[in-house]
Amino acid sequence: MQLKAEPEMAGKIVRCPGCNTKLSIPAIATSSLPPPSGLPPPSSVIPPAPASTDHDPFGAAEYEHGTSAPDQVPATGTPERGERGGWEEIDPTNPNGFLSFGIGFVLFLAWIGILYPFKAPDSVSPATYTGMQFIASLFFKHMLVSFMNTLFFTWSMSILYLKMQKLNHQRKALLLDVLPWELGAEINRDNVGQFIDHVYKLPHRLRDSMMVNRIRKALELFEVKQNAGDVSNMLSSNSDIDSMRIGGSYSLLKAFLWAIPILGFIGTVIGLSHAIGGMNFSNMTDIKQVTSTLGAVTGGLGTAFDATLLGLVLAMTLNFPLNGMMKAEDDCLNDIDAFCNEVLLPRLNDGGSIAGGDTAGLMDTLVKAVANAQKDFLVDLNALSKQIKEQADNLDKRAAAHQQRVDAEFAMTLNRMREDMTNAMKDSVKTTTDYTRALASGIQSLNTLLSELGGKQILIHQVKKKGWFSNK
Repeated sequence: MQLKAEPEMAGKIVRCPGCNTKLSIPAIATSSLPPPSGLPPPSSVIPPAPASTDHDPFGAAEYEHGTSAPDQVPATGTPERGERGGWEEIDPTNPNGFLSFGIGFVLFLAWIGILYPFKAPDSVSPATYTGMQFIASLFFKHMLVSFMNTLFFTWSMSILYLKMQKLNHQRKALLLDVLPWELGAEINRDNVGQFIDHVYKLPHRLRDSMMVNRIRKALELFEVKQNAGDVSNMLSSNSDIDSMRIGGSYSLLKAFLWAIPILGFIGTVIGLSHAIGGMNFSNMTDIKQVTSTLGAVTGGLGTAFDATLLGLVLAMTLNFPLNGMMKAEDDCLNDIDAFCNEVLLPRLNDGGSIAGGDTAGLMDTLVKAVANAQKDFLVDLNALSKQIKEQADNLDKRAAAHQQRVDAEFAMTLNRMREDMTNAMKDSVKTTTDYTRALASGIQSLNTLLSELGGKQILIHQVKKKGWFSNK
């Protein structure tokens, strides 16, 4: 088995992640390091391997340990494939629920057994408690609430412990040399079978990991499709799946982190209700009885707040390792994504480049590129057409609304003018009617007067007007 190590680990004694035996990392010869120019250009020439130590282009040393690497096969030949079919994958982040509960329950019983001898008698005042007696009182005063909080806490810590074991397994798998340079500087249709066979020859204890499983699936897909783009999409999908799986593994822990302080508050409410219910001063005439009752009430209040104190302490203690474990798993997943993007994908050669001389692959690439560009153009055109249609619909709606508003204003103005004209005509008719009635009344009075006068004559004397310049 070949392992990878950082250059600063040269000369140190470490343990093999496969068989757990001690081994010494050989010193790195400075003259044998490759030039820091990144990945070598794609070619079918396999670089020669040193006798004891090989180096990858990123400066990590590969140490041969245990079984030797498979025999090198020329890149132009057809490798003999072994039996394939994958292997059963174990959940890389979710521990067994029954196992975690069993470990948590044993830890719960052990903790209660440790605290039980320090349980203070009822006759001892809380003010005289020792440190261990005070801690024991936090768990035994509200037994139901405190025991549930303790069980949730120990169960959560057992889950974190099992997740740590799984994370260490993933970290050890990162040391494997999954893509050895002895098999080829690039991975193409001719030598991809050799890389897949090498993956199947990895130790069974370490090959069931997120990194090895992802690389195995990528190589097998590349063997069938011969397209680096499809492999990149598959790796991206697997990264999203692993990320969601890791995020979902913390659902129970987050529920415990929420429930522990809530149970503490529930214990406080119960204690407060008992303390307030014990307050009865109706039959007390002696001051000593009142004092003892108040002491019992204040003691009950202290016990009630102890439940909240225990819940908050357990929740805060659980919060730090939980967030630390989340960050560690995210870092591990980021390392796997970086390896796939920086090491695996650049070494894939699907024959689509001009330097490879594969006209069919070049035409396929061009056709796919044109089809993707046309698809993107159609998508953008449909989106633009949809936006134009929405703008036109909005313009029609605004025009219709404006027309409705104009019609409403016109109708309102017309109604107002009609009402004003009607009122003016009514006023004119009323005035004319009143004037006609008055005229008719005057004529009738004149007729009456004339009838009374009969044949009498009325003399009318005309008075001369005085001149402007005379008194006469």
